[in-house]
Amino acid sequence: MLGEPRKPNVVLIYTDDQGTLDAGCYGAHDLHTPAIDRLAETGVRFTQAYAHTVCCPSRAMLLTGRHPQRSGVTTWVQGNPWDDSVKVNLDRAEVTLADALKSAGYRTALCGKWHLGADADHGPTERGFDEFTGILGGFVDNYVHFFLHGDGYHDLYEGKEEIFARGTYFPDLTTDRALRFIDRNRDRPFFLYLAFNIPHYPEQPDSRFDALYRDLPEPRRSYARMISTTDDRIGRVLDMLEETGLRDDTVVIMMSDNGHSTEDYRIVGDDHASGLPAGADYGAHGGGGFTGKWRGAKGSFFEGGLRVPAIVSYPRILPQGTVRDQAITACDWYPTILELCGVPCPDVQLDGSSLVPVIDSDAPSHHEVMHWQWQNDWAVRGGDWKLIGKDDRAEFLGSLVGSAPEQENLLAAQPALVERLTNLHAEWAERVRPRDHSP
Repeated sequence: MLGEPRKPNVVLIYTDDQGTLDAGCYGAHDLHTPAIDRLAETGVRFTQAYAHTVCCPSRAMLLTGRHPQRSGVTTWVQGNPWDDSVKVNLDRAEVTLADALKSAGYRTALCGKWHLGADADHGPTERGFDEFTGILGGFVDNYVHFFLHGDGYHDLYEGKEEIFARGTYFPDLTTDRALRFIDRNRDRPFFLYLAFNIPHYPEQPDSRFDALYRDLPEPRRSYARMISTTDDRIGRVLDMLEETGLRDDTVVIMMSDNGHSTEDYRIVGDDHASGLPAGADYGAHGGGGFTGKWRGAKGSFFEGGLRVPAIVSYPRILPQGTVRDQAITACDWYPTILELCGVPCPDVQLDGSSLVPVIDSDAPSHHEVMHWQWQNDWAVRGGDWKLIGKDDRAEFLGSLVGSAPEQENLLAAQPALVERLTNLHAEWAERVRPRDHSP
């Protein structure tokens, strides 16, 4: 219709294993993160943003607005399309954020990491993305593009086609494709899901940041170089939006998928598919993330595993230089984006709520109670308490207040609270259990 305003573009940046406070604007003053800090200056920064404890369920939350249990992502998904021994993939019935925006006329692209199932009928181009360049599984060596756990396998795709670009630095390949996508679609609304595979191990940073951190001790030094490498590529995308005149009319969201990694791994055997030698170190060197007073890291339900950086910036509409302390989750971005774009939510049960009221004011959090589950482990937060358990057994009750949160197990001291939170978890687990699940 003549004169109808153009819908805003959306750039959704999901970093990989970026810890709770790992950006300058979050108080990590030993880190150089000018792009992330610029986003915070031109937008709204959240101090209680929750994702999940590992990659797959976090990405399911983000792209469906629903708890991952509803979509069948309750354990590790299929990573190699040529190996169907693991058949877990995001449920075909899910309406992804890309599906919703594509139906509203958006051009959609995923550049980076999918990690919601590698089966040919479940990949990104089957789930609402017009374009995909990246990896289907959890991580790769950034130069040879092989998944490194076990025997290894090659993982680099353009759409459904396996491509080979050995020697090309994967974060640059990802960023370059994102920049091209923005340039090609500057005259139409687009949705770019830029799912970086960094700072996730293997820690292979841009050498330009070596000197900047030469005085930091390990493992912080190795990790800090990866954070700045990630920030630099975010900066390139922001620069492109500004150069094309699209910045004010683009919703830019940045969030991490979980806390920082403390994992350590080495290549086993002399005949690894990647060609890397036995004993090659590709882990996170014990972890260099910064969580402040918060305990934990990736893989745990303590705050350091779940609480992550999150910022939204939409200069034409939203407040700038603002901080919000209300609790939010990765599920909330789905309805938030659709509201900002004027696109109706699909007729499904969402577990997220639009953050527009929270962004615009001091409206209370939508999440009085929060739930997570991964395989047989689970956690429930109610107010200032978090209960962590396994199967049907509560194992740890921690307080989130004070200078040393979640350090003391108060399970025995608060039996009534433990019973109440355990019942809340059981009721939730039944409510989100998938029915008529199609693999």
